[in-house]
Amino acid sequence: MIDYLRGKVAHLESEYVVLDVRDVGYRVFTPNPYGLARTEDPVQLYIYHHVREDAIHLFGFTTRDEQALFRRLLEVSGIGPKVALGVLAGGRPEAVVAAIQQENITYLTKLPGIGRKTAQRMILDLKDKLGAIDSRWAAASLVEHEVPAIADSSSAWAAAREALTGLGYRDAELDKAWHALKDNVTGEESPDVLIKKALQQLFQG
Repeated sequence: MIDYLRGKVAHLESEYVVLDVRDVGYRVFTPNPYGLARTEDPVQLYIYHHVREDAIHLFGFTTRDEQALFRRLLEVSGIGPKVALGVLAGGRPEAVVAAIQQENITYLTKLPGIGRKTAQRMILDLKDKLGAIDSRWAAASLVEHEVPAIADSSSAWAAAREALTGLGYRDAELDKAWHALKDNVTGEESPDVLIKKALQQLFQG
């Protein structure tokens, strides 16, 4: 069982990174691949090793709390690795924990792949199991601030744009991508979601 991997980011895609660990490339699915922009410095990802009959996948996280929350999400009926990864991509982990603790269904249903019934199951199954994670985060006020942050498309795009600039994209390219995107933005997208949408536009030219 792999607990963590440490190596250089050799390749980036919208859903995963390829981590070069001593000349072996590991494909690791992660909530925010573009937050791990190529660098000469090693990156450490805490791993969830998912094995099924037809596939073996690695899911990676920058903190052990994210890794622990991902494992907890998989305990909820109807949530598989893809949905759990979307939850962590769509909201800060501390805000997700706070929403579960506070039974904030409105917030949870804003996350990718989470409908009302699934949100209710998350609360029922996890509310009493997140104490160890919750104790390390100031949960009381985070959800109040997280929802407006997601709802503010301008601030979300500003954060997304900064990350894309760090990847080497020019202002003209980013302005063109935003012009193509903005009419289809609801105002509820997180920076990570806007990054993925912008990259799709950038790849199309």
